[in-house]
Amino acid sequence: MKRFGIGITVFALLVGISLIATGPAWSDKKGKHEEEANVADLAKEAKVTVDQAIKTATEKVPGTVVEAELEKKHDKTIWEVEIVGADGKVSEVHIDAATGAVIDVEDKKAEKKEGKKGKK
Repeated sequence: MKRFGIGITVFALLVGISLIATGPAWSDKKGKHEEEANVADLAKEAKVTVDQAIKTATEKVPGTVVEAELEKKHDKTIWEVEIVGADGKVSEVHIDAATGAVIDVEDKKAEKKEGKKGKK
């Protein structure tokens, strides 16, 4: 009788662990689906293509583009283009997705250093 009780306990424990392990993966998929739908909506709003945004960004900050993504910031649809310069400096160039104008350029390393100083 004790063997049967231990077997059920072990089985229940394994089922519980598997549910815990797969729970976050399931919810993550839902989040990615919503994020993809959100990006599709932003793409409809953008008049500037990713190629145009990259061209504008690299004219402002020469270097290698490592990432370009469409985002909504301050009720504005923007292209955020991340560029690594020849000196190794990482910059983010924000391009207005409606007009193609450069909004600003952020130095990623300076931003991280400021964050570390504030935590001490």
